[in-house]
Amino acid sequence: MEKSLFTTLAKQLEGELQIDGLSRALYATDASVYRKLPLAVAYPKTTKDIQVLIAFANDHKVGLIPRTAGTSLAGQCVGDGIVLDVSKHFTQIVHLDQDKKQVRVQPGVVRDELNLYLKPFGLFFGPNTSTSNRCMIGGMVGNNSSGTTSIQYGVTRDKVVAMQCLLADGSEVSVSSLGKDEFLQKKQEQSKEGEIYAFLDTELGNVENQERIRNEFPHPSIHRRNTGYAVDELLNNNLFGSGSEDFNLSKLLSGSEGTLAFTTEVTLQLDDLPPPFAAMVATHYHTLEDCLADVAPVMQHSLHLCEMMDKVILDCTKNNRAQLANRFFVDGDPAGILMLEIKANSEKELQQQLDALLQTIAESGLSYASPVLKGDDIAKAIELRKAGLGLLGNMVGDRKAVACIEDTAVALDDLKDFIGEFTDIMKGYGQEAVYYAHAGAGELHLRPILNLKKSEDVKLFRSITTDVAHLTKKYKGSFSGEHGDGIVRAEFIPMMIGDANYELLKRLKSTFDPNNIFNPGKIVDAFPMDESLRYEVNREEPEVDTLMDFSDSEGILKAAEKCNGSGDCRKSHEMKGGMCPSYHATKNEKDTTRGRANTLREFLTHSNKPNRFDHQELKEVFDLCLSCKACASECPSNVDVAALKAEFLYQYQENNGYSFRSKLFAYNTKLTALGSTFPGLTNAVYKSKILGGLLKSVTGVAKERSFPPVHKVNFNGHLNKFKEVQDKNGKKVVLYLDEFTRYLDVEVGQDAIELLCKLGYDVQLHYAESGRTYLSKGFLKQAKKLATKNLEELEPMVEENIPMVGLEPSAILSFRDEYKRLSPRKELLEKLASNSFLIEEFLASEIENGVVTADSFTLEKKKVKIHSHCHQKALSNQKVTFDILNLPKNYEVTIIPSGCCGMAGSFGYEKEHYKTSMQVGELKLFPSIRKSEKDTLIAANGTSCRHQIKDGTDRDAEHPVSLLRKALIV
Repeated sequence: MEKSLFTTLAKQLEGELQIDGLSRALYATDASVYRKLPLAVAYPKTTKDIQVLIAFANDHKVGLIPRTAGTSLAGQCVGDGIVLDVSKHFTQIVHLDQDKKQVRVQPGVVRDELNLYLKPFGLFFGPNTSTSNRCMIGGMVGNNSSGTTSIQYGVTRDKVVAMQCLLADGSEVSVSSLGKDEFLQKKQEQSKEGEIYAFLDTELGNVENQERIRNEFPHPSIHRRNTGYAVDELLNNNLFGSGSEDFNLSKLLSGSEGTLAFTTEVTLQLDDLPPPFAAMVATHYHTLEDCLADVAPVMQHSLHLCEMMDKVILDCTKNNRAQLANRFFVDGDPAGILMLEIKANSEKELQQQLDALLQTIAESGLSYASPVLKGDDIAKAIELRKAGLGLLGNMVGDRKAVACIEDTAVALDDLKDFIGEFTDIMKGYGQEAVYYAHAGAGELHLRPILNLKKSEDVKLFRSITTDVAHLTKKYKGSFSGEHGDGIVRAEFIPMMIGDANYELLKRLKSTFDPNNIFNPGKIVDAFPMDESLRYEVNREEPEVDTLMDFSDSEGILKAAEKCNGSGDCRKSHEMKGGMCPSYHATKNEKDTTRGRANTLREFLTHSNKPNRFDHQELKEVFDLCLSCKACASECPSNVDVAALKAEFLYQYQENNGYSFRSKLFAYNTKLTALGSTFPGLTNAVYKSKILGGLLKSVTGVAKERSFPPVHKVNFNGHLNKFKEVQDKNGKKVVLYLDEFTRYLDVEVGQDAIELLCKLGYDVQLHYAESGRTYLSKGFLKQAKKLATKNLEELEPMVEENIPMVGLEPSAILSFRDEYKRLSPRKELLEKLASNSFLIEEFLASEIENGVVTADSFTLEKKKVKIHSHCHQKALSNQKVTFDILNLPKNYEVTIIPSGCCGMAGSFGYEKEHYKTSMQVGELKLFPSIRKSEKDTLIAANGTSCRHQIKDGTDRDAEHPVSLLRKALIV
């Protein structure tokens, strides 16, 4: 299509329209196995924008693909037309009616954020997907999402009261419950809406059609059923059936995957918040058969959750930093676990329910362990279960658990037999499938392990899907339980509901959408399920040489390919965790872990350049990455974008040169060391409006920033002052004085020396540059050389097993992280990593072992707020800082639930990044500090964090070590 047409279209929109290669690549995939490059990506701001796009689509026979978070598993969000992303602007909670317990929202409202808004009113929206912290109401309605709570609260369709939609002719309609007279009046109207109601009256009023629908559609007891259009639901009312409810077209539009109309608002029925007292029984089984056999008996109880995880999923959690701690309740090596949650309004009622449930479990005798979880432990277990989908993407290599048959739902009484036959099918294909999800709803997410880069496995992809479709039909189940038909299952709808019913669905689609503009290729007239795959079949794998070692992922390309699109990186700053702080600020897909990994995969795979990294598009997606490393721990697939960015910067700059400013920041330690020779002169220049301003202008530093002052300190001399109090406990410790502590934050180093000595340690000093500045700017040759030098110098200390403690997280933790990619000395690196500690880690361990006690510290009352460095959150934990600052008996300590501070080393100093840097700080960190009382102490162990806090709030933050040193009374 001619570019000029899109140029004209863009001028008619209040929102944006992008046709550049990067935007199209970003939206070519969702969380499915499919890839279709769209013609353009639109970000409509108003309903009128969408009407303009509908008119354009009709005129030019172009498809419109609606999209919110893009976490669809069946390919609903990919297409070769125009993607309409409403996640950026259609995000308003329009109105809450407390009396009716109803809320009206736009489609881009995030499910969990909606519930945060509703909580003070004692209400919540029940359907709860595993993606609830980033999935949006529009997507949930489109797919008729269910989630873990459906056995108690129903599916999305059950909660939709009304919808505001745009039809294929651009007309705006309100859809809600209609009495018989209202329906008859609607169908008389000379409009697209009237035509639709007249069609439904003719087709669904036909007794023969009604009979065929009831006979061929999935069994009505299966409340998770999304196979095709929900015409079976439209028979359950007082117009076409014997039901008592009025007719509501929302029942049909829910689950229609945006193929019939474009939704602009949804009114939802809400529930009262769940009972406050809860317990979870996690029953363990030696075999899947035993696990499944217990489902029907336990479902006789009023469960709020009945979820299953199998061994494959559980084993994946062993290798995930964030989920490892959530495995605390796993006993032994179970083949399967059922997670059974009950809730009550009192402890007494809860105990009665718990006793009855445990009695049922005991009577079956199939479970070998049944730990009972309460309080925060329940949330941890649920988080482990929710992470299952993303964790599957963390399988190393090209063989992955493929979403194709992962949505089958059958009647509860049929579940065990269905799974037995399913297992036989899988064995016939030599497959060990993955079993997990919603056992209590008769639905398990079943996935074969396939390599869709190989033609033989693509054939298996179709064969397995076909065989399981036949099996599902045999049990009158739903082939699409909650994730929709999309591309992967739509092809099988005729088999599932019969040809005559399928023809009815085609007529319905044609009536709603005669030009097939709304999400074409989904549900009817489907795209082939084994074409347009994310990876080229039988492709010759591109050779991509890297300086860093990505062998843990079988190379950097496969490291990028680990991203399966589950979109955990799209959660907002309101949610737990800190992944993708720049996305929190910009709300742009390119600034997510998924966006960066997808773009890198696209260009490494399809580039024709000798250096596949040499693309401006890659430079753009990595530009706002703060290298916070949150993705390395929070992304279920452990996609480490900080490592990908470092390698990209190196490769790109090798081709295009290293800028003057990048060199200044990379070699900052050498320049700082030189400046510290004459600190007075250096600092005078920094503070000078004229000279300092000129320096900022030349180096591209934001004028709002201040240069950190340099210092010249004799740390050895400072250590000698405390020799008389050393060695009280006979324990040696090496204090690592990194480049930031040695020349900039010298008082922190001095405080650490005094603290450790007065606590009785025999302190040795080790001076070394970590290489952090080189890594952050992609100067990998220099970083590798430095890593080699440091390893040689540290080897004697490592062999003596003397603990080394560090003050700056980004420096000391590089020994655990990047050094493993820079040096082949794996055994020495493992020893170094296990013997290198944040000073907080070391002291917390000493406190736990009784070596350091509260007796050495003040009884004065103080309030302390902690902001932890990103690398500590990703590679260690915040609790160690919390623990050491709680040592003084009357210190009241809280952790600020902040993500990245926004400074990220040189990032926040760079003038083009200053605005984003401050936006990130304003999300949570700055407001929390401003709200604190003036005498509250602010603890921050990162040098960048302390500078950012000063610039953003004009409050002084101190290193935890400095606070502890001041609290010493020995």
